[in-house]
Amino acid sequence: MAEFEWGRLRRWPDTEADNLFASDAADRLILDTAASALGQVQPDEVVVVGDTYGALTLAAADRMSGAAAPRVAARIRVHQDALVSERALAANAERFRLQDSYRSLDLHPELARGAQVVLLRLPKSLDELDEVARMLAAHADPAVTVFAGGMQKHLTPAMNDVLARHFGRIDVGLGRQKARALTITAPRPAPNTAAEWPRREFHADIAPGLWVCAHGGAFAGTRIDIGTRFLFEHLDEAVPAAGTAVDLACGTGSLATALALRRPAVRVIASDQSAVAVASARATAEANGVGDRVEVRREDAGEGIPDGWAHLVLLNPPFHNGAALDLRVGRMLVAAAARILAPGGELWTVYNSHLDYRPALGKLVGPTRQVDRNRKFTITASTRAAPRVSSLS
Repeated sequence: MAEFEWGRLRRWPDTEADNLFASDAADRLILDTAASALGQVQPDEVVVVGDTYGALTLAAADRMSGAAAPRVAARIRVHQDALVSERALAANAERFRLQDSYRSLDLHPELARGAQVVLLRLPKSLDELDEVARMLAAHADPAVTVFAGGMQKHLTPAMNDVLARHFGRIDVGLGRQKARALTITAPRPAPNTAAEWPRREFHADIAPGLWVCAHGGAFAGTRIDIGTRFLFEHLDEAVPAAGTAVDLACGTGSLATALALRRPAVRVIASDQSAVAVASARATAEANGVGDRVEVRREDAGEGIPDGWAHLVLLNPPFHNGAALDLRVGRMLVAAAARILAPGGELWTVYNSHLDYRPALGKLVGPTRQVDRNRKFTITASTRAAPRVSSLS
């Protein structure tokens, strides 16, 4: 059988450059370690979790395409947290003519039910790994084998400890090209799987008292990060008469939910491209009794929100892509806020002061004033200028 054409994979619509690749040595090692097992199962008995750009899914589908008499409409089940990852997989699948080889699912029991083989890119978050492993142990076939891996610089002994909570055997393979794969068997379902995720925590110091819910992998978990906490101190000052508001890159949805609690008449959209963030934000809104007034949406940079819809946008922009400092996402979100805002509406942003978003805020949104600043963070309010009307002479 011909080798899968790894070099044809692309990262698009994510950032592309000559030194950025759509697959790595860990993808190849996971596939090679799982090769024999993939040859003994049907595509709908295979699950892929954490596939960044579709390399695992499509290489597995390509390898299984030569299997004898596959079941009609049998497709690999895939979960990817980032919306850009789903879109990259779809684009790569079209390039390889494998559009019908998989289906995307939420992190839900249906994803794992009856699975015989799981291909897993190990996440950096131990909480995320715990939620994934717990679900696989509870709902996959008792004879399931999980082939998990990553680049060695991202792997820690604590990952083995998490996996050992839910599986009886973990075999560590030999490293190759700075990657390593694990073969994991003997699932041990937890006695009360449903109660573990999402977790929740009550914050009495956030008026009028706030439950924050978080699935594994959500930024800050059930805590409220210090930047968001600083913005909470000024939330009541942010366009008090606003009838519509957006919590952009909402994370666990704490800002959107608190705004809905404090302002019963406001319509709020909480928007994020992360599946785990969206699931967490929905749970947070429901836990506080405002699920009917906070619309939670999974989309890239608020792309589905109409132009000029919001009187207020709240933003605590992410500034890391993995471990690397990357301000492109933040600037993209600022540009999205400018589009979403109605003329005269305001974008309230909290950011690490040393990153200095202020020039971008002024250029992309409009006049920007400082609301407050502490030792680490700055809060600004940027007013969306009315569009210029050219006079007829």
